[in-house]
Amino acid sequence: MKRAAYKMSQSNETVSRKNGDKDHKKLTTEAVKGAIQLGIGYTVGSLTSKPDRDVLMQDFYMVESVFLPSEGSNLTPAHHYPDFRFKTYAPLAFRYFRELFGIKPDNYLYSICKEPLIELSNPGASSSWFYLTSDDEFIIKTVQHKEAEFLQKLLPGYYMNLNQNPRTLLPKFYGLYCIQCGGVSVRLVVMNNVLPCSLIMHYKYDLKGSTYKRRASRKERGKASPTFKDLDFQEMHSEGLRFDADTYNALMKTLQRDCRVLESFKIMDYSLLLGIHVLNKKLKERGSRGDSRRQGGQKVLYSTALESIQGGGKPAEPPPDTDFDTMGGIPAKHKDEKLLIFLGIIDILQSYRFIKKVEHSWKALVHDGDTVSVHRPNFYADRFLKFMGDTVFKKIPLAVRGASSRRKRNSIQPTRSVSHEVLPTVKEEINEERKAQSLENLDDTGLGSCQKPDVILSSAHLDESVSTAALSSISSLDDIRLKLEEDTDTRSYQTSSSTLAAEDGTHPCVSTQSSIAESVLDVYL
Repeated sequence: MKRAAYKMSQSNETVSRKNGDKDHKKLTTEAVKGAIQLGIGYTVGSLTSKPDRDVLMQDFYMVESVFLPSEGSNLTPAHHYPDFRFKTYAPLAFRYFRELFGIKPDNYLYSICKEPLIELSNPGASSSWFYLTSDDEFIIKTVQHKEAEFLQKLLPGYYMNLNQNPRTLLPKFYGLYCIQCGGVSVRLVVMNNVLPCSLIMHYKYDLKGSTYKRRASRKERGKASPTFKDLDFQEMHSEGLRFDADTYNALMKTLQRDCRVLESFKIMDYSLLLGIHVLNKKLKERGSRGDSRRQGGQKVLYSTALESIQGGGKPAEPPPDTDFDTMGGIPAKHKDEKLLIFLGIIDILQSYRFIKKVEHSWKALVHDGDTVSVHRPNFYADRFLKFMGDTVFKKIPLAVRGASSRRKRNSIQPTRSVSHEVLPTVKEEINEERKAQSLENLDDTGLGSCQKPDVILSSAHLDESVSTAALSSISSLDDIRLKLEEDTDTRSYQTSSSTLAAEDGTHPCVSTQSSIAESVLDVYL
């Protein structure tokens, strides 16, 4: 009986929990938005009285709760909404995350609580609600109980990853809360806004890297600003989005690092939210709200796409006029169009649990298992990166520079002209030395007539050898001159009357000696 009663109570709690996750639709939108602003205003305000300290492991699992009756109390203000309880998960840990991104408590409250929240449509399959702050800075999303529980377990690893690298395309979580009203629980998370509403997105994509049923529905296509999917991208932007080499490498490096982090947490089924603004279609074309963000409002560190992949870690300053136009988008090209790209990884609170494994097995029986969205975390990450690096993002090829090639060809001409100027001078010097040596040989009669006659070098062979040496290296001319002098001294010492014999034509070894001397000169040169 006790076991039955215990199981009955557990089942009732489970049913109420499930109903609490789904029945938030029964709450009015105004009640939810009002409770969000009242609850966050109270909890963040009370947190300022707590001293700053290092985050401890138990801080990730702390939960603070406060009851806000409609008539008010000594600690809470009165309001015209139903009574509700507001829970804050890991308040000290999320305070650290906000400080890491340069968000001050006053600015955080100013963004969320100053003006009414703006409700956004949900293009996904989930039943989540989305709210946008009036300054275009934060997104507030309702999540299921399992997702909120998984995020709380993820916080220690998330804390370590942000400390190592705040430049990331992963969602930046600034708070996790729960509203309980009339037996209904609404859990919500505050994140960074990936797509600024102050700039019109001409194309929006939700990309997973899979192809099974990855096409926008007819209902979604009929919206004013539809969100397309993978197969739609391959049709509408078949040539991909092209970046310069440095931007492409930085983007892919950031994606690879983020995917490995998600893989280590066994996370899958995430998406890349991609927004494309075409600069050719009116650079100043903007939305109807959110301009206050760029007119002196706060700017969160690493909040834009360009900062997420190339952030320098310096405090934010009022952006110049150029940033006012680009809104932190990444410049890219598609065909002849100049683009601004806004992107971020979303929906990372799906772990590869038993239900997901069953879903993958069932879909794999019906269709190709490698093309379905749900898959093992390691396979999902590899497929995701391959699709982004090969299909979505591409590197602009380097253009052939003809001017530099012409400059290189022209730079050879001065060297050739110098060589041609040096050659006549060298020939004249060697000819003068040859004549002087021949006159000395005529005067010298101390040696016998049996010695080999001195050979006068042919001018054609000499010109060819000297020309080759001068073209190869001008500095080697001195060596050539020294070699010729040594060879001439040796031959002058060995001959006495060879010149007279050569003139009479009676010596039989003249032709042989001439070929030997020419070969020796070739070796020297």
